[in-house]
Amino acid sequence: MYNLLKAALDVSSVRKSVISDNLANINTKNFKRSDVKFEAFLNSAIERVPFKATNEKHIKLGNEYYEVVQDRGTTMRSDGNNVDLDIEKANQAANTLMYNALISTLNSRFQMFSNVVRGGR
Repeated sequence: MYNLLKAALDVSSVRKSVISDNLANINTKNFKRSDVKFEAFLNSAIERVPFKATNEKHIKLGNEYYEVVQDRGTTMRSDGNNVDLDIEKANQAANTLMYNALISTLNSRFQMFSNVVRGGR
């Protein structure tokens, strides 16, 4: 479970960088926005592996389970740029919410283990 939370936090960090790059290049001619694809990799890993992994090799974590892809299929403006400020800000807000939820989950887990180690005190 911790490896999965760590991978999700890593992806959230990469996603933040990608969104920041998109926003920084909103006025760059012919710039194509990028996105991080992680959920499809996660879903395929979950389908192949039972929830309780018995071997560290079952669910490989790291950048082999996400990819940064460029959106070359759309063009929003005559200069070839396809960054939409509203979409990027919405993606940024969603990513922040996800990051905060992951941190809360991780903190809850650590608190639970801390209580167990202290004997419930």
